[in-house]
This record gives sequence, structure tokens and C-alpha cells, in this order.
Amino acid sequence: MPSINGATCPEDAYYMALAIESAGQGLFTTRPNPAVGCVIVKDGEIIGRGFHPKAGQPHAEVFALREAGEQAIGACAYVTLEPCSHTGRTPPCAAALIAAKVARVVVAGLDPNPSVAGRGIAMLQAAGIEVVTGVMQAQAEALNTGFLKAMRSGLPYVRLKIATSLDGRTAMASGESKWITGSAARTDVQRLRARSAAIITGSETVIADNPSLNVRSDQLGVAVEQIPPPKIVVLDRRNRLNAAMEYTVCHNPDTLFWREDNLLALLKTLVSEHQCYDVLVEAGAKVAGSFIAAGMVDELVVYQAPCILGSTARPMVDLSLTKLATQRRYHCQSHETIGNDLKLVFTPL
Repeated sequence: MPSINGATCPEDAYYMALAIESAGQGLFTTRPNPAVGCVIVKDGEIIGRGFHPKAGQPHAEVFALREAGEQAIGACAYVTLEPCSHTGRTPPCAAALIAAKVARVVVAGLDPNPSVAGRGIAMLQAAGIEVVTGVMQAQAEALNTGFLKAMRSGLPYVRLKIATSLDGRTAMASGESKWITGSAARTDVQRLRARSAAIITGSETVIADNPSLNVRSDQLGVAVEQIPPPKIVVLDRRNRLNAAMEYTVCHNPDTLFWREDNLLALLKTLVSEHQCYDVLVEAGAKVAGSFIAAGMVDELVVYQAPCILGSTARPMVDLSLTKLATQRRYHCQSHETIGNDLKLVFTPL
């Protein structure tokens, strides 16, 4: 049998991969809760499968146990995140697994939420259930980068999205920018928005483009009305905007106008006061440069169109560097073609 340190076997990896697949079904709808999946197996057969669809609704383990019924006795449950041990809006899942009399629980990763933090594992072990942790942990944690970072550090996971030409330009000198990338890339941006609890932009972008910054695609695999709308945050230290103005984001009663210069304070506030764990920055070169300069970008998502806009067009980042030694370098995490554009995902080195 695998041990508690995360050593694994092919069967465990296979069923955990299915649990991760199930968890992905709630990726756009569970905020502020993490996306979690569960698969219950007995005698080599899947007898229950579930995912957490929305905050306030039952967790993944409960749906899987309902499907398994009495067959769950002596079975093995594969869960992508440590079962909760506390009563919140729903009862503790660790207790549900114990009551169902499963014999073994395989967990991808521990929950850093202070309300859980190993207590779920301890409950299961105290009940005599064999527990294995660390199976496909990296793959499972990729679903909940924001939640996990927020629980561990009090800061959200920040994605900076930029649409650019081959020569690194995001708009003409006049500000004209619709459209540099194609419709397929713009649809993909909708997936980033759907995953985000907050979208940060700048007052200059609002005034120049009047963006809606909403989730509106019907190609996300889930109805738009099921997706919690991202909170709009407008960086406006010059106090140029207010709720009475005729810009689209100003009509949103949940829009936050941030008047300070302190980005770190903003990110902490989004976590502590608004439970925004995944943040998307969609803004101009100045705001993009500010986040990069402050070292607050966890993921840089670049949609590069096969076009040239020329030297007078606006740069993708406003960041003043005078020496090669001060360059910002990134690891290319992934690259793919979307329509006629290239999507590049980078993480800081």
C-alpha cells in the first residue's frame, strides 16, 4: 500500500486524475470556495463521483457518497483536497466519510485553511481509516492556486493579461486597440475572467475604452448566471471616477474605486474583506508596469497577435529599466495557438 508521504501506485494516480477532472467542473462556480472533486472506488469499480458546484451547496464528498450509497462501506475515496473538519455552511466532510465507513481515503493535498489545516486527516485516522496524502498534489493544486495562496499568505494569486502585437504593442498612439487579437483569443480571456474573483483595471483604461469587464461568453461549459460576477477594482488615485459617471463599470454597485498607491494593501484587502483569491489585471501599460515592478504578478498571460503596430504604438508595459541586470525574466509555463494568435503563459523565475 502507498504510504502517508505521498508515494503512489498507478491505480491511485488514475483515480485521482478522475477526481481532479471532476473538480474542474466547479472551477468557475465555486468561489470563494475551492474546486474539489471526489471519486469513490470499490473492488476496482467507481461507485460514486462528485464535485463541489457552489458555495453553500454540498461538497464533493457528499455528492459522491450519495451516489455510492451503502456500497461505500469498505471503499476507497479519492479527494483532491483534504476533507473539511469543521461545520460551516455545510457539515464536515471528514465526518461524512467516517459515517459512511470507508476504509481508505487518498488525498491530493492538505487544506491550508486554518479551519482545516490537517484536522480532517487527523479525524479520519482517529476513526481507523487509512489515509494517503500527496497523490498528484501539483495537478490538484493547479485548480486552486488562488485559494491556496490566500490561505497561506493572505494575498491573492495575480494574473496579468496582455494582448499584444508581434512587436510588443498594445494600442496605436491614439489609443485605438479594437481589435489586436482575434475572436478565439478574446473568448479565451472570458475563461480567465470566469476564474477570477476580481478584475483590476486603471481609470485611464475605463475612460479610454469604457470596458464592461464582465463574463458573458456562452462557450464556458456553464451558464453565465451560475458564475459569480467578478468584483471590478478601478485604480484611481487621482480621483477621476465615481459611481455617478456614465462608464459601464461605474454603474456596477460592487465596483471598488481604489484611491491609494499601495498595491500590496489593495491585494490584502481583496482577500481579507472580499474573499477575492484569484485576481486578473486587465489594464494599460502603466498599471501592468506597476504590478511587475512591485513583484506582484504570479502569472503573466500574453495573447500575441501576428501583426506589427510600429514604433509609435503604445508598449505592453510601462517599466523603466536602465541596466540589463535589472531585467525581469520569466519561465514559459505553456504556449498554444488559439485561432490565429499565440497564447503564452509565464511565471516569474
